[in-house]
Amino acid sequence: MNNNQKSNKTSAGTNAAKVKQQNQNAASNKFGTEFASETDVQAVKQQNAQAEAKKNQNAGQ
Repeated sequence: MNNNQKSNKTSAGTNAAKVKQQNQNAASNKFGTEFASETDVQAVKQQNAQAEAKKNQNAGQ
């Protein structure tokens, strides 16, 4: 074997080039941020406040 040839496999047998490709594909997939951008923060805060007020009201009875 020629020592000048670079292997893409690590000592554990992992194909580094394949892993890098998979990481690139995962990074280019915008699926994870799609839902966060549709969230109305003010509406969520209002719903949380209403739920908390209702919970406190029920606890007092």
